[in-house]
Amino acid sequence: MNALNLISHTLEPIKTSNTGQEALDQMSDNNVRHLPIVNNKQLLGVIAEEDILEHDLNEPIGSYRLSLQRPFVKDADHIFDLMAQIARLGLTLIPVVDEEDQYMGVICQESLLEYFSGSFSFSERGSIIVLEMSKPDYALSEISRVVESEGVAIISAFISSQPDTNKIYVHLKINKTEVGRVLAALERYEYVVHSMYTEEQDADVLKDRFESFMHYLNV
Repeated sequence: MNALNLISHTLEPIKTSNTGQEALDQMSDNNVRHLPIVNNKQLLGVIAEEDILEHDLNEPIGSYRLSLQRPFVKDADHIFDLMAQIARLGLTLIPVVDEEDQYMGVICQESLLEYFSGSFSFSERGSIIVLEMSKPDYALSEISRVVESEGVAIISAFISSQPDTNKIYVHLKINKTEVGRVLAALERYEYVVHSMYTEEQDADVLKDRFESFMHYLNV
């Protein structure tokens, strides 16, 4: 999956002639805190909500000093590359340009959330088990062996980490809703179960998992 497949064309960019108030109104309408600034298909930069609040709202944004240095991704960039940049810069969207550096549209965090909710097995029925361990103890092949010994398959997995520590969390999505035997097997092999989820996740919980993944990309 690359950036081209996730572009949204519904969010209109703003121009340097738009006022700060107009930009704030558009942010509110689209539930974002950033907007691309585009003149004649040329991406000039990205304005953040805090940039606007530091200036006169009645002045055109072309007179503003921006805190971001023209972030963007190419249309052929992989989804993980754009997610890493969104996480690193704390963006709610990122502009996409083509090989000629022409503006094509934006990718919003909400679009990424929708993509991941229907991909990477998030939408499949099953359970989520989160293991806590130190980085040197992590071996997915060993974890898989223990889980599969109970007739259960791991259908997706990813890691998140805790800043400034050696601790990681291994998030396992398995294809069963009954987790008792799997938990017992993991505990026999001295794995620490941090948490588990056996019901379908609502939107807020899914968003928490997504933000955890985004944070992992930024570590």
